[in-house]
Amino acid sequence: MRNLEAAAVPVAARFTGHVTGEIESEVIGLFDQHRHRLLRYILSLGLSRQDGEEITQEVFLQLFRHLRLGRPRDNLQGWIFRVGHNLALKQRRLRQRAPLWADTPEQSSAPAAGPETAAADAERRRHLLAAVGALSPRDRRCLALRAEGLHYREIGRVLGISVGSVSNSLARTVGRLMHIYSSAECPRPSYPGSGPIVRAISGARPSPTENPSCV
Repeated sequence: MRNLEAAAVPVAARFTGHVTGEIESEVIGLFDQHRHRLLRYILSLGLSRQDGEEITQEVFLQLFRHLRLGRPRDNLQGWIFRVGHNLALKQRRLRQRAPLWADTPEQSSAPAAGPETAAADAERRRHLLAAVGALSPRDRRCLALRAEGLHYREIGRVLGISVGSVSNSLARTVGRLMHIYSSAECPRPSYPGSGPIVRAISGARPSPTENPSCV
């Protein structure tokens, strides 16, 4: 199985001879821009990396066909995540696997933490993972999509729920996770922002200029 880093090559090859170079370039550019975020979200739904990579490639092949047929191109980010979401749920039903949260820390330029700090970070992540695992499927998916940078309206379209429901879900979820994140029993990590859960906590709350009712 090809890894995702090499996936642009077979995707591009399958486009050859089907449509103009403009659409090829656009889809490959969107693939490069969104593939890692989409893969993280798919993995958070409980699929294997192999399934996730195959679904990611299928999403962009469907995007190519969508654009080739001249269909609407507004909010393609939301379209990409909605199609990926639906394909992942279909595959998960076939595999009958429980949803997981893929808490893979991101690369950090900070110095390596000492043993005590590393142990505290691991304990904190354990508590956060337990809290995320206790969320309802809808709350968990809202959080995962927000962690990947989708706006409230985009999340609503992916999941088929209202913007108000997205806002309420994230407010409820972030309140719970922030309590754990800032508690004395789970010290803050030596490098804030590592991993999708912490990224979700930071990203789920609207910025001072963002209104959940219109994003």
